[in-house]
Amino acid sequence: MTDVGVNPIVLQRADPSVLRHGGQYYFTGSYPAYDRIVLRRAERLEDLQAAEEVTIWSAHADGPQSHLIWAPEIHRVGDAWYVYYAAAPNDHGTVDVPGTAETFNHRVYVLENTADDPFEGQWIERGQVDTGWESFALDATSAVIDGTQYLVWAQQAFDVRGHSNIYIAPMADPWTLAGPAVELTRPEFDWEVKGFWVNEGPSVLVRGGRVFLTYSGAATGIDYAMGVLTADVSSDLLDPASWTKSPEPVFVSDPAVGQYGPGHNSFTELPDGTPVLVYHARSYTHIEGDPLWDPNRHARAQVLPFDADGNPVWGTPVPDTRPVPTSTAVLSPAGDPQ
Repeated sequence: MTDVGVNPIVLQRADPSVLRHGGQYYFTGSYPAYDRIVLRRAERLEDLQAAEEVTIWSAHADGPQSHLIWAPEIHRVGDAWYVYYAAAPNDHGTVDVPGTAETFNHRVYVLENTADDPFEGQWIERGQVDTGWESFALDATSAVIDGTQYLVWAQQAFDVRGHSNIYIAPMADPWTLAGPAVELTRPEFDWEVKGFWVNEGPSVLVRGGRVFLTYSGAATGIDYAMGVLTADVSSDLLDPASWTKSPEPVFVSDPAVGQYGPGHNSFTELPDGTPVLVYHARSYTHIEGDPLWDPNRHARAQVLPFDADGNPVWGTPVPDTRPVPTSTAVLSPAGDPQ
């Protein structure tokens, strides 16, 4: 095989978000200084690392959007582009919440660009998403299912032990909820409460009449892993009873391939529609100092196969140097070209 790139797809970009639109892959993720939102694009996933990166928005000098800009996600809704992101004030110092450890003070915000090309036009701040209560909130994603736009995000509830749960709500427009938040999952299993009690980083994949909602749990080191909830696409997605939660993580660290803490994923696809799992991981376990400032969570991509019953075959993180999925080079769950 020739002219095939290898993982990672983008270095030092945690919380990767990849959207395929108009024959291009659009990429954003957490910038290591947490002070801006960046965007790049390429025709192939393997070309994203070399693609020009453009800053489309910078943190404010002070105020509620001035610090720790986390986990931007790019979405196309209707005829406009949207970026959901989390930001904290410059006096973000942790706040003491009864019944839990200290946490940050982020909220969810939205940018909009109505130009056909997101590298042109103007990115306009649509402000904070009112999620119904004021607390630590982050990692918003969006999905339009059967004509309804939903927001799915992580937020702290003061009456639930832990740092964040996953919520869903319908949207009246891309920056306004049309109904109350509904909790879908909270940290409860052993794997979700290692280091921190966390459910965060949701992402939505609709395939074969089902909705797969992935999320990440635990602290962001070797214990960080992905879980999944599943619902029928025709069910009431705002009813927690419609969702089935896997008690075990579906994507975890694999010392055999040197990949640790895989998570905070997004989904994209190959030109033929084959699903691709995008996520970040580190290639080592020992971190000097505060893990928040360790920049080496790299964005990675691999094909997500499905079995005969329509269930995802999550597999394990592919090792470095394995090919990035393209229309001509597809990876099996073990990371081998097919």
